[in-house]
Amino acid sequence: MAWLSAFLESQPLFALFLTIALGYLIGEINLRGFSLGSGAVLFVGLAIGAFAPKAAPPALIGTLGLLLFLYGVGLAYGKQFFTGLVSPNGIKANVAAACGVLAALGTSLLATRVWNVGLGEALGMFAGSGTSTATLQAVIAALKSDGPAVGYSVAYPFGVAGPILFLYAVNALLKPKVEAPAGALIEVLEATLTDAKWVGQPFSTLSRSLPPNVEVVAIRRQHHNIVPSEGLTLRADDCIMLAATDRALLERAAKDIGEISAGRMSSDRANLDYFRVFASKKNVVGMPLGSLQFPFEFDYRLVHVRRGDTDLLPRHELVLEFGDRIGILVPPGKQGEVRKFFGDSIKGTAEFSYISIGVGAAIGLLLGLIPIPIPGVGKLTLGLAAVLLFSLWLGKQRRFLGLTWTMPLSANLVLRNFGLTVFLAQVGMASGPKFAKTVGETGWTFLAIGALILLALVVVTFVVAHVVLRLPFDESAGVVCGATGNPAILAFANRIAPTDKPDVAYAMIFPSMTVLKIVIVEVAAVLLSGAG
Repeated sequence: MAWLSAFLESQPLFALFLTIALGYLIGEINLRGFSLGSGAVLFVGLAIGAFAPKAAPPALIGTLGLLLFLYGVGLAYGKQFFTGLVSPNGIKANVAAACGVLAALGTSLLATRVWNVGLGEALGMFAGSGTSTATLQAVIAALKSDGPAVGYSVAYPFGVAGPILFLYAVNALLKPKVEAPAGALIEVLEATLTDAKWVGQPFSTLSRSLPPNVEVVAIRRQHHNIVPSEGLTLRADDCIMLAATDRALLERAAKDIGEISAGRMSSDRANLDYFRVFASKKNVVGMPLGSLQFPFEFDYRLVHVRRGDTDLLPRHELVLEFGDRIGILVPPGKQGEVRKFFGDSIKGTAEFSYISIGVGAAIGLLLGLIPIPIPGVGKLTLGLAAVLLFSLWLGKQRRFLGLTWTMPLSANLVLRNFGLTVFLAQVGMASGPKFAKTVGETGWTFLAIGALILLALVVVTFVVAHVVLRLPFDESAGVVCGATGNPAILAFANRIAPTDKPDVAYAMIFPSMTVLKIVIVEVAAVLLSGAG
């Protein structure tokens, strides 16, 4: 097979994409709910690197991939991250996750004393137990060694499978009662106004009395559907169409108005027609609905905004994003004007500003070069962690200086997943030779240490979150997911706790724990390696 090895070494770009293809093929293999996913790319890279040592592409390619991943994560989770810094549950979640991360680091450093593991390998296992590629990059940069990648690859399987098994066991042991969330889809209900207290009242009075999550879509009067104005005087037998995502809340609001009636309004489109339009124009994306200046000279009503698979009520503070679909009622024949205003281009679900990503990444890289003095340690630079922090801030701002900094969800997922895949492939290929040598020399030792580090991370995080700080089970599961960081773990948490709290908790703490991991491994590398 010498000819194949020589061919791969002469074609590093071919070897890179072969690694990615084989990695995802293996990563899709599902064994009773467990699969490696994109993590399999690292192991295929290790195998190809061991087989063809000179096949690895330049390290800059891997760094570029990681930059794209971190930048995309920051834009996606910026709002939730800053909310988590100040909200009571967000603070508790971050404290619990920080305790677990520090316990995992302590266990990995203990391994350097008890089992004589090298510092690079120990910190790499710490990164692998938390499946944090950004942390791995920080250790590699700090120690200028490929030892961390070896430790990372040994601990990574435990970082993926361990939390899933742990959450499965805790769920089976505690049997928590997790209430299913309210529906994420808009429902409508029609009610005939029969309660005398509303007759003769202005529409604004009724609108203000409704529950916060219920909206009036339209009113039917004398066989015509109309868009209600604030000063419209309500009459007996007006038919009012209500919209909400909570069916029970919707029914209570309808009964307060009068009698629930048949769907006459939905089937009549003579005066008002419903259709959806994509938000794709730069003048609407990144803007709150309340600040948009609609040029329409006809009556209209925004019904909902569909983002991904979720319906959102059209509140004034709701900020539109590329690819949002706006459900709107307009008179027949006026759809063209609405499309012209919003853009209505499906391409908007995959497009983003290369100017904003170039400027944002460049500023983040510059910030990462600034030395930060730490007493007793010396001066450290954040490196790519600064890109993550700056993109988090951009994700919160969404739009300023005339630029839209966010990107469509679909484009964001493609960007960061591709970046992560390229990084894993490059690092695996570069570390393959030493990985094979190390595992052959240490046998089960590294595997056992990786399992211990992972246990310290998930057990301490869950105990502090659920037992000490008394966060709900579904939220605590999300904290464990954020502390470990792998999306596969979050997917499993969503199955055992079918609410939105695992997702919210993950979003609140994943960025902060990523930064914490990067900083503490850099500090540990400087202090324990004698550098700085």
